[in-house]
Amino acid sequence: MKQIYLDYNASTPIAPEVLHEMQPFLTDCFGNPSSSHWAADQLHDAIEEARAKVAALIGSAPDEIVFTSGASEANNLALKGIYYALRRKGSHIITTGIEHPAILGPARFLESIGAEVTYVQVDEYGVVSPEDIEKAITDRTILISVMHANNETGSIQPIAEIAHIACRHGVYLHSDAAQTIGKIPVRVDELGVDMLSLAGHKFYAPKGIGALYIRKGTSIEPLIHGAGHESGMRAGTENVPYIVGLGKAAELVREGHEHNRIDELGKLFWSQMKAHFQDAVSLNGHPVNRLPNTFNINFHGYSGQEILGRMPEIAASTGSACHSGQTTLSPVLAAMKVPVERGGGAVRISLGRYTDEHMVRAAVSMFKERVPIYG
Repeated sequence: MKQIYLDYNASTPIAPEVLHEMQPFLTDCFGNPSSSHWAADQLHDAIEEARAKVAALIGSAPDEIVFTSGASEANNLALKGIYYALRRKGSHIITTGIEHPAILGPARFLESIGAEVTYVQVDEYGVVSPEDIEKAITDRTILISVMHANNETGSIQPIAEIAHIACRHGVYLHSDAAQTIGKIPVRVDELGVDMLSLAGHKFYAPKGIGALYIRKGTSIEPLIHGAGHESGMRAGTENVPYIVGLGKAAELVREGHEHNRIDELGKLFWSQMKAHFQDAVSLNGHPVNRLPNTFNINFHGYSGQEILGRMPEIAASTGSACHSGQTTLSPVLAAMKVPVERGGGAVRISLGRYTDEHMVRAAVSMFKERVPIYG
């Protein structure tokens, strides 16, 4: 049977339109955009056009967009940049226990150099309570960082509510939106964030390119020092082909109408799986406020590795690991207090732009044929 890619939350293919837009900047347009001659003009213009496209996607001003190598760098810039800029005012940062390692890693690094970090826990659906965030705020708090939606479960966090709290207390708010761009609408003014991270390879641009939205007036120290690239916020000669690709990918998201189609495919997938497996499967994450493409499914009585081992044609992810006969849940599922006997069989299925109904039905048939129902 043909291979089926159902791991769009991990990475997406480069859209053909994106590759086409990038091509001239990989061959003919090779100058340095910071130079002051004819070979730089087209490159500089292309960067600013891409910046405007990314800004239009999230509803910001173009000069509030800083290009980075991806969401990991953007997250590091947000956390470390605020800490270094404001540590004389305060050194307390609030985040959650279900963040991506690209947030938890910088947070732990900052702890090692003197920051105080509070990791607010989530409920059974993997959703943080705005009230718990507010309770964690002190007079030393300088930053709150909460992801827009979880990469494993798809649960969407109450960012706008948290933003009201952050504003009331005079605290900056950052959100990692790597998983939501291209899946649900993302507008910075509606969310109320001061900073927002994007990852190109999550919405059909290349790996190795992303951006950080920084609201005007936000106090932040650059992470990479050198010349004055990116308005002084990120030194280094710009990766023009990839920046152009990110801009085109952002444009395609704005022009696209795939949200409804993916939503319908997701409903088809889960309804057929539930109809067959019934109580032998359960879904991790919020039942309603979730990404429409993401299904973190517990196969009761199995391990996630065993499930995917039975269908090597499917590319998907597991939510557990098995070492020496012991099953360990992912930190996200553990934070949600999912029982090991259920979460040990977790498999994440994530749909995308190039998923079609035939692929969904074929995948469901494979699960039905190769995963017997225990009990």
